[in-house]
Parts: sequence; C-alpha cells; structure tokens
Amino acid sequence: MKILKLNAISPVADEIFSKYEYTDSCASPDGVMVRSANMADFPVTDNLLAVARAGAGTNNIPSAEYAEKGIVVFNTPGANANAVKELVICELFLGGRNITDAIDWVKTLKGEGENVGKLVEKGKSKFVGCEIAGKTLGVIGLGAIGVMVANSAAALGMKVIGFDPYLSTPNAVALTSDAKLVSSRDEIYKKADFITLHVPLNAETKGMINAETIKKMKDGAVIINNSRGELADTSAVIDALEGGKLARYITDFPVAELIGVKNAVCVPHLGASTPEAEDYCAVMAARQLTDYIENGNIKNSVNYPAVSMPKESAARVCIHHRNIKEILSKLLTVISSYGINVANMQDASKGEYAYLICDLDEVPNAECIEKLRKISGVIKVRLL
Repeated sequence: MKILKLNAISPVADEIFSKYEYTDSCASPDGVMVRSANMADFPVTDNLLAVARAGAGTNNIPSAEYAEKGIVVFNTPGANANAVKELVICELFLGGRNITDAIDWVKTLKGEGENVGKLVEKGKSKFVGCEIAGKTLGVIGLGAIGVMVANSAAALGMKVIGFDPYLSTPNAVALTSDAKLVSSRDEIYKKADFITLHVPLNAETKGMINAETIKKMKDGAVIINNSRGELADTSAVIDALEGGKLARYITDFPVAELIGVKNAVCVPHLGASTPEAEDYCAVMAARQLTDYIENGNIKNSVNYPAVSMPKESAARVCIHHRNIKEILSKLLTVISSYGINVANMQDASKGEYAYLICDLDEVPNAECIEKLRKISGVIKVRLL
C-alpha cells in the first residue's frame, strides 16, 4: 500500500507506516498524509481510500467531494490542543497588558547608553495594562481546545463563561465546574471582558464577529481569534479598534489590512507550531489512516460517521452508502442469499452518508461483492 506525504510530516509517523511505501513522490496512492497543502486540484484515482490531515482544520481538503467517492477524510482533533491553549493563555496576557507595544518602544532606546534606565522609568506609564485575574473570559466553542482554555483561565483566577450548542458529553465532563455555560453567543458578547473563539469556519460562523456583534460587547473588550481569520469581518474589527470600542484584536491569522493597525496583534499562525504538537498530530493521523486501510475502522472523520469494532471474523465487508431508507436491508439480503452468516455489524450515518462494517463467518465471492456494489445508493465496497 502506498501513502503519499503532501507536506513534511513528523518522522514519528515513519514507524507506523513501516509496512507501507511511505514517500512524498508516489503515484496513485492508497492514502494521503497532509497538513496545509491545498488538495482542491489533487488528481484522485480509484486507489485513493482516505486522506489524513495532521491537524484539526480541513478547509484545504474537498471533503464533500471525497465523500461522494467514498474517500474518508480524517483530522486530529485535540492532538494540538495543548499547544493552541498555551498560545491563547499567552494572548490573554498580551490582551490585558500592553506588552507588545512596550517591547517595540524599548527597541527605540537602542543607543541611549546609560540613559536607558531613566528613560524606561519615565516612559513605562504609557504602557499600563490590566490584570486578567477577576476579569470575565467568554469562550465560544467548547471542543478540546476551548475546554482546556476555559480550565486554565479559571485556574488563573478568571471568571469563565462558555457557549457551545454542540457540547459533547466528554467535553462537558472535562470542563471545570468553575465555568458557567450560557445559552447564546450574545450573552458572551454582553458579559465578557475577553472573548476567545474556538469554532470551525462554516456558514453559521463566518463573519460572526462583525459591526453588529461588536456593538453588543463591552467597551474595551479583547477578542482572541486562533480558529480562522474569516470568523471576523476585518473592516468591522479595524473600525472598532480605531474607535476604541475594542481594546485589542489578537489573531493567529494575519491579513494585510490588519498589519500595522494600532492594537491589532497579528501572530504568524503559531498555534500548533511546536514539535510536540506536530508529533501528536502525525501519530494520531497515521494510526487513524492505517486502522482504516487495514481494518476499515473510522474514527475522527469529517465526512463519514465514526464506526469501528474489533476484527475477529473470517472476512470484513466495509460499505460506504447513502443515508437512505431500506438500503441496509437490501445489503443484508444479498449477503444472506449466499448463505453467509453475519457475525457482527455496525452501521452509522452522518448527514447524507453512512458507513457499514459487516463481519462475516465466510469470505464472500466476487459475485456477491459485485451485487453489493450494484445496489442503488452504494458508493464503495471493500472486502478485507
């Protein structure tokens, strides 16, 4: 099996792919490992089974198109969570204290010699900031990163409020009891001194920070955006900074318009840029990819449901199909018509698509597999 690296991937993944041809230059790969490369025009062949993104965001991968072809797209939620969390905590201090401007000012004192000490004492009053302890942090999005940020901020003495209509049970359990859940983003906007965004970019969230929502915020609020630049309307942010409504806008996604704007702090996409995060992401992506190729198990896919179980029978049939009525009964009817017993099975859906793992007591012949492929609504069939 061939695995193509579209970006440099941490070498910790090499051992996981020891049984594979794992290279940055193979044709017709069975799997792809990717970080930031744009796959919009990637030449897809019939061999391609899955793409694993060593990171959380998958905007660079045409996941919907791949779902139509039965190509699973994986990501690695939580693998870089600690790295991003630490950057957000750093940015909370940057938002409260006028640290970046102060450091830039000190650089202008080069050449002042013995006068530096006196000039520092005289000029430091221009850069007075506030402490974050006792301030209210609003966390929008309580996934792996959001929960870690909320917990760390609470430990630093901040009052934490959070909003996430899709909060999972594991994340709810992991969230500190000191954090209070609120019922809307508007409540975050009205109550928070600091707001940090941890949501995916989609139709619902694009431009969520705009002139209208900024008006709802406290005067002097600080916004931290380490998720996606497009979550904020840049023009509205600049107007709010220049008018004093926002004290700071800190983002890990610089755009030309923000560079040089007073109180806009642009970080060059450093959220997951640690060797530890790169290692965690590479290992997680590689394990998910190999588990799918070898066992048909799906975990952390953005375009297909999570379906996995131990592989213990003579054969396993994995079927990508549309989420439509009666298709499951048709699939099982074909299998049973060949006198084959189903030892175990799992089927789950995600939007328009569904995925079936069916463990069988006998290996089905080619005719059986072909009949499964011809059922209306079936996208792909794999026999393991």
